Amino acid sequence: MLNWLGFIISLIVILIVARKNLPLALFCGALILGIFTLPLTTIFDKLIFTLTDLSVIFLALAMGLIPMIGGSMKESGQMDDLVNNLRIGKKGIMSLSPAIMGLLPMPGGALLSAPIIERAGEGIANDLKVAINNWFRHLFVLIYPLSSALIASAKISNLSVYTAFLYLLPTFFIALFLGSIFLIRKVQGSIDYTSPFSLKGLLIPLGIILVAPFLDFTIKKVIMLPIMEIATFIGVCAAFIISLIVSKVTLNLKNIAIKMKPWNFTLIIIGMFVFLNIFKASNVAELIASIPLSPETLCVIAGFILGFATGRVLLPASIILPVYLTMGTITPFIFALVYSSIFFGYVLSPVHPCVCITLEYFNVPMKNFFRLTAPPAFIIFFIALLISIIYTNIF
Repeated sequence: MLNWLGFIISLIVILIVARKNLPLALFCGALILGIFTLPLTTIFDKLIFTLTDLSVIFLALAMGLIPMIGGSMKESGQMDDLVNNLRIGKKGIMSLSPAIMGLLPMPGGALLSAPIIERAGEGIANDLKVAINNWFRHLFVLIYPLSSALIASAKISNLSVYTAFLYLLPTFFIALFLGSIFLIRKVQGSIDYTSPFSLKGLLIPLGIILVAPFLDFTIKKVIMLPIMEIATFIGVCAAFIISLIVSKVTLNLKNIAIKMKPWNFTLIIIGMFVFLNIFKASNVAELIASIPLSPETLCVIAGFILGFATGRVLLPASIILPVYLTMGTITPFIFALVYSSIFFGYVLSPVHPCVCITLEYFNVPMKNFFRLTAPPAFIIFFIALLISIIYTNIF
């Protein structure tokens, strides 16, 4: 009972404290969850483990540099060049740019599309920009055959990733439709282009944005690094340096840092991993899996809860899918139900990195994000839940 109470209180604290300070909210939520579920020595060990984990450190440093890339591109006019020469309309830019960035295998990519949405969405409320950036960033990731989460989850379920892809397509189209109805439909106006199209003006800023994930992906594939996040850090550093070199104006890095507050993004990543490591050490996941429901319904509900609680896809999948395997074979249909539920719990999660850093970038309260994103996410969850109940009664 105390473990359940601690888990619920930790999420409530995260939501409340995040109104003022998101990194602090994550640390407080982790501490409260740990106090209710773990010995103090274990909490201390997990804290030290996270703070000394070089993979977390390099990832946190990379996350701190990414907003500096956006800030330098904005101050130099490179972001204006990109928006002015990406001639696909206001709604097209705001939906497609995060979707494209989402396919790039790089942590923190939401910060790369955020400046584009900021520039293209002038006159649009920041909370809507946050919701659009987060929702559309993950649409293609849901069905992307090269997604590490999808590959690993399909393997756990003894399924081909391409079979999983086909069965996830209905969820993709439902999510695309809901995103258009709940979010993109609210985007009004158009972008006024005052200058002729410039291929150079398009390719230079687009190249800066793409060089980071390109190097990240290439280095990880070519060089067996002891810490893979070093590749992410190298890619981000290269993009930042290039953005400074090609700038037509002299940039004041101190002023950019004051505006972008890169330290907040670094602390968010550290706080997120502190919470995640304490959650993994607790037995909350096992408690959720022990709820007396049918396997299909239990896995859909527990998957959504764990996706929401951890801000991850693979971690909940690695817990939920093996639980189902102990009770039966996972068919492609059941896999799609469970994976969709996990995925949209993750999309909505307050400890999801893309959510955290986008909220910080646009300075939007978390409650505003939930107000816009929760309806379409819960619609998908309830569809999966209803189908699981019907499936259980039929079979």
